Amino acid sequence: MIGAIFIIFLLFIINQALFSGLESKHPFFSKKLMNILYFYHIFFFIVYYVYALSNNSDSKAYFEHPQDPNMQWFDHFGTSTTFINFLSWPFVNILNFNYEMMMVLYAWFGYIGFVYAYLFFRENIPIKINVFKNIDFLTLVLFLPNMHFWTASLGKGAPIFMGLMIFAYAINKPKARIFTLIFSSIIIYQIRPHVFLFVAIGAVLGFMTGKEKISFWKKAMVYVAMIGGLVLAQDAILGVAGLQGSDDLVSDFESFSEDRSDDLSSSGSGVDMSSYPLPLKLFTFWFRPLFFDAPGIFGLIVSVENLIYLILFLKICRKSFFKFLKKSTIVVKMSLTVFFLSSLAMTFIMSNLGIIMRQKSMVMYFLFFVIYYFLAQEKYDKIMALRRKKENALKNQISYT
Repeated sequence: MIGAIFIIFLLFIINQALFSGLESKHPFFSKKLMNILYFYHIFFFIVYYVYALSNNSDSKAYFEHPQDPNMQWFDHFGTSTTFINFLSWPFVNILNFNYEMMMVLYAWFGYIGFVYAYLFFRENIPIKINVFKNIDFLTLVLFLPNMHFWTASLGKGAPIFMGLMIFAYAINKPKARIFTLIFSSIIIYQIRPHVFLFVAIGAVLGFMTGKEKISFWKKAMVYVAMIGGLVLAQDAILGVAGLQGSDDLVSDFESFSEDRSDDLSSSGSGVDMSSYPLPLKLFTFWFRPLFFDAPGIFGLIVSVENLIYLILFLKICRKSFFKFLKKSTIVVKMSLTVFFLSSLAMTFIMSNLGIIMRQKSMVMYFLFFVIYYFLAQEKYDKIMALRRKKENALKNQISYT
């Protein structure tokens, strides 16, 4: 454990160098907030570590696999689980990281995801929004416990979240952040090829329909890059469901979904979603477990957070949201597309509440971004309307004098 403590403070020092660079680019950047968030995230590393000591955890297998004496570093290079082994190999076999140190390293990957989520939100939405009377929206979503729990351990959750948030930040200025965009795309694709599919579709739709005026060649560059990437990655994407070379994708995907759902429902805390209508499937993925079906004490804690998700979601359940969406920016439409497509796909294969709690942490921040942007736009419109009203009143007063 001494090694893990050393890594925690070493990474804290590395954070300060990273923050200095980000602070020079973004005047709004708060080192204080990010340092508080770091130790908050480390607390959840401790919570998860204690949990893993007495429960089944994939993190133990992820630590053991890179130690296979019959495999070298690049033997592990591939997509999904094998890529995590590839990432871990040099730390385990060259730097001799033990299990606790690897857990801290991957928790840091998850933390970097929160740093870039903060940048993604603040760069696009400078207006402060309070919810639940006096709680800052961004602070609330940055400190949601379930998000930190599932991104604070050795496994896929932390690096995929990091990749998604870096991508969301980079896509706002793709030309200036091209290397960051490529790096994050590789991370997403290598860990979860099907999620890269949703991200690519979201980016293309965002650029096609966003309100910003973008030159044709820039749009063409994004289309060619994303569509070309999908063509090259199609076998890996379909391979997630064993559908590469399939002659009937629809039928074969239905069979895969049924088999996967049966496997997960029999693994504990299962819910039979096969007969649910689509809206109820989506509700289950987004907001369950709630108090009535919480699996144990941990499920009750998660239920509180899910209730917060539900209350925030209800804030966009208005007619005005659809008018907002029609005129919204690239990043808003991209975020909503990524969130919805990911949710739609996962509802067909998820029927275990434990798996659902873990998987949805990947995409919920895209929903939070859309909600935050909508509320900020409403506030901005009210401020501008009030300002115009005062200006008109002042003009009328001057005209009478």
